[in-house]
Amino acid sequence: MTEARGAASVEIELKFDVGEETPLPDWTGLPGVARVDGPERRNLDARYLDVADAALGRAGYALRRRSGGPDEGWHIKGPRRADGGRVETHWPLDDRDGVVVPDAVASAVSEIAPGTLTALARIRSARVAYALTDADGRLIAEFVDDRVHATDERRGTVSTWREWEFELGPAAPADAAARVALLDAATAAVERAGGRVAASDSKLARALGV
Repeated sequence: MTEARGAASVEIELKFDVGEETPLPDWTGLPGVARVDGPERRNLDARYLDVADAALGRAGYALRRRSGGPDEGWHIKGPRRADGGRVETHWPLDDRDGVVVPDAVASAVSEIAPGTLTALARIRSARVAYALTDADGRLIAEFVDDRVHATDERRGTVSTWREWEFELGPAAPADAAARVALLDAATAAVERAGGRVAASDSKLARALGV
């Protein structure tokens, strides 16, 4: 049985648009990073849902069921905060079919946007992940290289692209100025490699063309 109260965490990440042949960034000299571990390959399959009038998305939330990777499960992502982070509430996967929303998840969604949930998009990613750690082996950030295949379930359109994500880990600086310096350094490393800050706020937004 899915737990009634999901586990909440704050996700702070950067997203970048890159070409098919863009080389990986050089993380040498990134503040606090002593080692880069990887690659770790993951196959992710995310199914997004919303109510008929897209009220969940219009309120800045996203609901998905994702399999594959260390954080697979049901997720509700909240609106972006002033610090760039988003609160993500997580429930583990259960044994039911992927299109059946667990009662605990449906209840949490109904408090935001009441209505019947239907398929919105399916996003599959071939992910290659790298762990950026400090001298003690603690995770400062995770960098992932995603090749994405997305289907807008309501329009029937398909799109593919490659993108990068840089997400802060538990050993990232707690001080706001130091955290900004780390994110700025990561952006500079990506730009040197030939990437650029993503035009879309999320994979879902890009899949839906918004």
